[in-house]
Amino acid sequence: MDIAVFQQYGPALIKGFGYTILCWALGTVFGMMLGLVIALIQRYSPRPVRWIIQIYIEIIRGTPFLVQLFVLYYGGPLVGLRLDALPAGLLGLTIYSSPYFAEIFRSAFRAVPLGQIEAARAIGMAEPTIIRRILLPLGLVSALPALVNFSIILTKETVILSMITVPELMYQVSRMSTETFRYLEANLVLALFFWALVETISRVGRRFEARITKHLIERT
Repeated sequence: MDIAVFQQYGPALIKGFGYTILCWALGTVFGMMLGLVIALIQRYSPRPVRWIIQIYIEIIRGTPFLVQLFVLYYGGPLVGLRLDALPAGLLGLTIYSSPYFAEIFRSAFRAVPLGQIEAARAIGMAEPTIIRRILLPLGLVSALPALVNFSIILTKETVILSMITVPELMYQVSRMSTETFRYLEANLVLALFFWALVETISRVGRRFEARITKHLIERT
C-alpha cells in the first residue's frame, strides 16, 4: 500500500467526502419533507388525488435511481429544465427518496391510536392542531427507526451521482484509481469513509431514539 497516493489525493478525497455528506444531508432532509407532505396528502385528500399520489409512488419506487437521474439530467433540457450536476443530483435524491419516506410516515400515522384522534375531535380541536400536536409527535416516534434505516441506505445511493459528474467521493475515488491504478487503496478509502458515515448516523439515530423514548416514559 502506497501512502504517497493518499498524500497526493487526500485533499480531493476529503473534498469529495464533503460533497457526499452535503448531497446525502440535503437529499435526506428534502426527501423527508416531501415524503411527509405526500403522506399527509394521502391521508386527507380525496380519492382521485390519492390515486395520483399512489401512481407517483409506484413509478419512483419501481424504477432504478440511475434511470431517474439520467432522465432528470439528460432529459430535462428537452422540456426546458437545465440543471447543473449538483442541483440535479440533489433534486434526484429528493425525488427518489420521497416515496419511501412517505410510506414510512403513512405507516407510522396509522399506528397512532385512533382513540386519541377521536378524543381530540370530540373536544373541538381543529384538524391542523390534531396533526401538529398528536399525529406528528406520535407518528414520528414510531417512524424514527425506519427513517434512520432508510437514511443509511440513502448514503450508498450518493455514489450514483458520480455518473453525472457530481464531484462526490465515488467520483474522486474513480479518478484516483484511474490515474494511479491503485484500485485497492481507492476502494479501501471508499469503504472506510462510508463506514464512518453510516456508523455516525446509526449512533446519532440510536441516541435520538433513546432520548425520545425516555421522554415519553417520563410523561407517562
